Amino acid sequence: MLQQIAESLGLRYFLVSYSDLLGTSRSKLIPAAAIEEVCKQGAPFAGFATWLNLTPADPDVFAVPDPNSLIQLPWKPEVGWLAADLWMDGQPLAQAPRNVLRKSIAKAAERGYEMRTGVECEFFLLSPDGQSIGDRFDDQQKPCYDQQALVRQYDLISTICDALTQLGWEPYQNDHEDANGQFEINWKYCEALQTADRQTFFKFLVKSLAEQHGLRATFMPKPFSKLTGNGCHIHVSIWDRAQGGNLFHDARDDLGLSQLAYEFLGGVLHSAEGLSAIVNPTVNSYRRLHARGTSSGATWSPNTISYAGNNRTHMIRIPGGGRFELRLADGAASPYVMAAALLEAGLSGIDHHRHPGPPLVTNAYVDHLPEGLRSLPDNLLDSLRALQADAILTAGLGREFTESFLKLKQAEWRDYSSHVSRWETEHTLDC
Repeated sequence: MLQQIAESLGLRYFLVSYSDLLGTSRSKLIPAAAIEEVCKQGAPFAGFATWLNLTPADPDVFAVPDPNSLIQLPWKPEVGWLAADLWMDGQPLAQAPRNVLRKSIAKAAERGYEMRTGVECEFFLLSPDGQSIGDRFDDQQKPCYDQQALVRQYDLISTICDALTQLGWEPYQNDHEDANGQFEINWKYCEALQTADRQTFFKFLVKSLAEQHGLRATFMPKPFSKLTGNGCHIHVSIWDRAQGGNLFHDARDDLGLSQLAYEFLGGVLHSAEGLSAIVNPTVNSYRRLHARGTSSGATWSPNTISYAGNNRTHMIRIPGGGRFELRLADGAASPYVMAAALLEAGLSGIDHHRHPGPPLVTNAYVDHLPEGLRSLPDNLLDSLRALQADAILTAGLGREFTESFLKLKQAEWRDYSSHVSRWETEHTLDC
């Protein structure tokens, strides 16, 4: 089938791609004439060579492409990109991120549910060395929606948006975000696996097109201490697989949410500390969550485990009926595991009827907050410990994934902790 598609689209090669546990995309370039065999057998990879918690003694992993994920590269139309599922010894590799999401989706499908998601991927455009903002004139104190800075990057931003239109993603807005050099491009929500594939490809597309324009794009959570960080806000709703209706919508509710939606949301709040390890998976992630302040006056990232109506100071915002927005996630999160963890936490909330209580109406950045309100983890180590203790997420994501993820991330924390920073030298050299 793919060989015929290749002929009709003029494809000469396919990138058969998978994401490892640290979110790095790995690929092999497959000639179109060989793609049918790869679809049957998979493309072999040495698993130890990527972040999959395997050893050199383990057999090859095979990346089996999903034909439904095919994307023709807009900037290199002779190449098609394919998301792949990893197999080893004739079984799906349990810790592979796309396999983790597939399993969670299947669990929801058994109940008649389909999760749909939309993501807001923020990114910076930097100089090629990554050390400074790519536009030296982009220096306003409050640069959000800056028309002049947006139009100075028109050639690149419009090229990205045109590519998304060409791909049928239905992009609907492009804007300069709250930090100097920061942008966001939005496209229409869809089924969770499709969104995760598209988000993975989007990062590849943005980085590739930025390079062509002499810039470097980064989704790093907090590249600059005084500027707003890169969030990846994700909008979530549950739909009836058979009838197609939005099960989160209830026009009779003040916020437009159903009882099912509140219970799902309650599950997300219940597992928020452990969830943070998944959606804020790097040391740098906590620079964004616990920033003291930015040059624009607000971090736009949450600190408390709370929800509200159309209020951007809380972890979860209800911008309108039928969905909620998780503002916790950042640009380092795996698109696949982020969606899977949200789904597992939400399904548990439904199972245990975890109503989140009334929404807060406070400004969480400055107002006095209710006694007993939980705070988000202060650092990666705290969030990893919370994930390890969260029976819902560890069971839902699976033992193989959880153990592998924790092993790699705990090693990352130890590596970070072994480094002496410039701050430490400046403050303690003469102690």
